[in-house]
Amino acid sequence: MSVLDLKGKNALVTGSSRGLGRQYAMDLARAGANIIIHDETAEKAAEFNEAASGYEVAKEAAALGVKSEFIATDLADPAQVEQLIARSIEILGSIDILINNAGGDIGFKTPRPEPNDSLDISVDDIRSVVERNLLSTMYACKFAGQHMRERRSGKIVNVGSIAGHIPVTSGVIYAAAKLGISHYTKSLAVQMRPYDVNVNCISPAPTYTGRFSATRTVKSEEGLSKLQRIAHPEDMSKIVMFLCGPQSEYLTGETIVCWI
Repeated sequence: MSVLDLKGKNALVTGSSRGLGRQYAMDLARAGANIIIHDETAEKAAEFNEAASGYEVAKEAAALGVKSEFIATDLADPAQVEQLIARSIEILGSIDILINNAGGDIGFKTPRPEPNDSLDISVDDIRSVVERNLLSTMYACKFAGQHMRERRSGKIVNVGSIAGHIPVTSGVIYAAAKLGISHYTKSLAVQMRPYDVNVNCISPAPTYTGRFSATRTVKSEEGLSKLQRIAHPEDMSKIVMFLCGPQSEYLTGETIVCWI
């Protein structure tokens, strides 16, 4: 199989100033794609010491020889999402690749909902989690998808979570929202099939990012195989790059679940 070559392609990765999104964006840039870096604010990149700002991440991508700019957007607001898509098209000329990476089990006023179960979680936290994950993905797919339908080409990669494929007692709303993304992906893929737009989903395994390392304690992994260990961002990104590249031209409506 050939080395991934995305020269001339234009991509938008939501939540890409940090974490897995940043890895996806940088790997797209390394493959030659122009890239829009996004986060809720420029300062979010520094929350777990992953980058100085969203603007600095865009500069890092541009240093790889591609066009890159940072755009701040609150994805819970559909009007702002529509503007994000329009601005990305204005800057790059088109959106050939959309990766809906932004999300997280984040409470309305707290880092995580508390309580975080099915019954005692607050209504505000339910709304926050669903907006940040499922609804934000739907908004971006709607506006970018209209653009791709008109052009009759494009690739959409939605990001779910392994949490959506196993029973959970904590983070229930998050898991349900992520599983909703998987079903939405399959349905959108059917609608986009006549227009040669591929729509797929990855449900990543637990992965070492700045947020993960700052908020989780991992038991010793000594003696475990690679497939039993916590993943690294490049492990997940290799799968996403496959979904963005020509090798997946005849794959649509699928969710790749990364078990550990």
